[in-house]
Amino acid sequence: MDRLAPPPIHLVLLFLLSSLLFFISLGGMGLTDRDEGRNAEAGREMFASGDLVTPTFNGELRVAKPVFLYWLMTLSYHVFGVNEFAARFPSALFGVALILMHYLFLTKLRGPTVGLYGALMLLLNIEILALGRMAITDSVLIFFTTLSLYSFWLGLQEQGSGRHWIWGFYVGMALATLTKGPVGFAVPLITVLLYLAATRRWQLFWERGVPLAGTLLFFILAGPWYAAMFLIHGDAYSSQAQVHTVGRFLAPMEGHGVGWWFYIPVLLLGFYPWSSFLPAGLYRAYVSWHAFHTQQMHASSESGASEASHDELDWFMGLWIVGVFIFFSLSSTRLPHYIGPLFPACAILAASYWTQGLQDPSTKGLRGSIHFLMGVGYLLAIGFACAPALFAKFSEKMVKEFPLATQFDLGPGPYAGATIVVLAMGLVGYFGLNDDKRGLAFGVAGGALASVFLVAILTIVPGLNRYAIAPPQELAYAAGLNLDPKDQLIAFGSTRPSFAFYARRTVSFIPSNELDRLRTALGKNGRIMILLPEYLQDTLPKEAAGFQPILKRYGFLLLSNQPVVETPQGVDAAPPQSSKPLSH
Repeated sequence: MDRLAPPPIHLVLLFLLSSLLFFISLGGMGLTDRDEGRNAEAGREMFASGDLVTPTFNGELRVAKPVFLYWLMTLSYHVFGVNEFAARFPSALFGVALILMHYLFLTKLRGPTVGLYGALMLLLNIEILALGRMAITDSVLIFFTTLSLYSFWLGLQEQGSGRHWIWGFYVGMALATLTKGPVGFAVPLITVLLYLAATRRWQLFWERGVPLAGTLLFFILAGPWYAAMFLIHGDAYSSQAQVHTVGRFLAPMEGHGVGWWFYIPVLLLGFYPWSSFLPAGLYRAYVSWHAFHTQQMHASSESGASEASHDELDWFMGLWIVGVFIFFSLSSTRLPHYIGPLFPACAILAASYWTQGLQDPSTKGLRGSIHFLMGVGYLLAIGFACAPALFAKFSEKMVKEFPLATQFDLGPGPYAGATIVVLAMGLVGYFGLNDDKRGLAFGVAGGALASVFLVAILTIVPGLNRYAIAPPQELAYAAGLNLDPKDQLIAFGSTRPSFAFYARRTVSFIPSNELDRLRTALGKNGRIMILLPEYLQDTLPKEAAGFQPILKRYGFLLLSNQPVVETPQGVDAAPPQSSKPLSH
């Protein structure tokens, strides 16, 4: 193993770059629905109530996710106030921490060059960047599952005091379980069991892995909150929790039941451009393991050296990738961010393969991997260039959630992204297929990914936020300023969970096809406000005839049966009446 200390300049570079990409304009976009809105509001309600045990959303018990993210959000709200930046701050913070931890681990085992490549690969991909900028559990989950598995490796392989790393294996699993439930221990355990079975190191784990004490530590850390929820809420908690864990695995939930092949394109595009090196990297790890296994077939596997061979880390990462990929593919509910916990292993395997290719130009599969990277890149460029036309073609199908979709255009951002990618792929081919200049291809590919990401954040997202995401949230905020706790705010038609976060109160969410529920709600006394898309105004029942439009914002209306007292600045502007497309 290469025991070189990590150069401070590498840590500074990674800290600054990851902070830039995770934190730039972090609070500049309204909360997306559904998950961001639900999580941010659950954290806000915990912050407002002071109850650090029971998560609620819209005043009702929320058990879809455990409590750890809400604790982090509560602390963030104390520091930064209740806003989008504070809701997303834990994810961004743990995103930066993940990159630095990944670099330190890989540098310890493979040296600073591989460590830097691996950290940049883990940072410069769409999935990790996106998850680190959203108020959801996954960035925190990935940090803790990665901490758990890195600690397992170090605890099993290190000499002397290094063996104490094994406690991080159990601590990481416990905190991951408090973050997202059973998947928090499933990911590390699947990986570890596959590794121990493949290498036959069961006895070594029994000697160094402190399984009994470690399991006890796991339950001491993760168990009290689960026990408290069961004691306080009983079947109301346990039945819902079962639906959101076992039920989610056995049957599709909320329309997320895509085919078994779903994660193949997700991994290819989510980890792009470095996913181009994964097939060759996985094959290289398999060949190495198979050769070792053949040589050791008749030897005692339990008395092996306490320190792993250089290639054994690659086997571990390969099993991590394959095991987690199969586990989530077997689940009936599939979403792109579910496979995020395997990305650190992808980064290590891809970085090791890339570094080997720089040292040995004849490395098998290297040129094919570069051609594959370029081919996918050109396809993405075509996709970017076609995005405005596709958006215009399908905009009529978006009006339910985005009333002014037919009047909006994406602006020059997609064309700028396409240009960057085309130029970058040409340079990747020029440098990457040249044995003497190959190293420059990495900088071009990574720089292109970062540039396209920043172009999207700075040019496309503000327009989408202004015309599609923020308008109803601004009206919800205005309603919250004018309503007392006993009053009603009804979200009709556009039932986005984030409305509760911006209104700072409970909201009655009523779909547009449930007019009887709306009539019942309108029959109650007191001040009532209705937030709805403007095109649904004519569908309101006669009980709403006395409600007057008091605020209008880009295709959304706020109606009230009493006058408004306070109007937030910028919310009273009516949407433009021109038929010209809206451009940001």
